[in-house]
Amino acid sequence: MERRQYTLMLCLVTMMLILLIEVQAAKTTTEPPAAEPQSATFHMYGATQGSLQPQECAPRCTARCSATAYKKPCMFFCQKCCAKCLCVPPGTYGNKQFCPCYNNWKTKRGGPKCP
Repeated sequence: MERRQYTLMLCLVTMMLILLIEVQAAKTTTEPPAAEPQSATFHMYGATQGSLQPQECAPRCTARCSATAYKKPCMFFCQKCCAKCLCVPPGTYGNKQFCPCYNNWKTKRGGPKCP
């Protein structure tokens, strides 16, 4: 083997070894899962059925009804639903799947009772 071929082969083998070491190190070094931010955990608190105390309904309903033009009826029905279900879905609209009781309570006409 010529000197140039030998040097090229040596470089190739060295690079393969470095790559193998890096791959092995990546497999063995696992970082623990990142902790969920506290704000996201707090955001979901109260969004599942039965997870609120009755006194927590007013602030949750205030947030839920903050984007509507019909605040008074929204607050009335939201607080009524929260008192029964002890949950208020997150956000100002939708997300009712988090609280089946809140989602499934209907008016006499069959429409949604809870905002």
